[in-house]
Amino acid sequence: MTRIVIFYALALAGGALALQWLQYQFFARVFAVEIYVALIALGFAGLGVWAGMRLARRAPSAAFVKNTAALASLGVTQRELQVLELLAAGKANKEIAQALGVSPNTIKSQVASLYQKLEVQRRTQAIQKARELALIP
Repeated sequence: MTRIVIFYALALAGGALALQWLQYQFFARVFAVEIYVALIALGFAGLGVWAGMRLARRAPSAAFVKNTAALASLGVTQRELQVLELLAAGKANKEIAQALGVSPNTIKSQVASLYQKLEVQRRTQAIQKARELALIP
């Protein structure tokens, strides 16, 4: 009995394989150009990902060291440094005020003082210059 079951199972598997092969042959003839274009696109996409990963590889960064000399020369206080770090984190003035336990007007004056000390006009410029001077990570 088991020989008959195995024989029929193998016969059905062979028939399914033959049908799949015939369907693939039809599919490959009808959509030949699309298959080749897709294979070439996949190849170039893989090459692009590989090249991007290889070329954009960054060296492991060392631990951040705060530039205390720049802090002293600019006259940035510890509270202003805290405000600057929270600005870099994307916080709004009200959120900074709540986090530090002061009024929003105090934060506005500290931000204005930071702008003057860093010689910038906007938040993004202040953050960029602070990062260039290694005041914040």
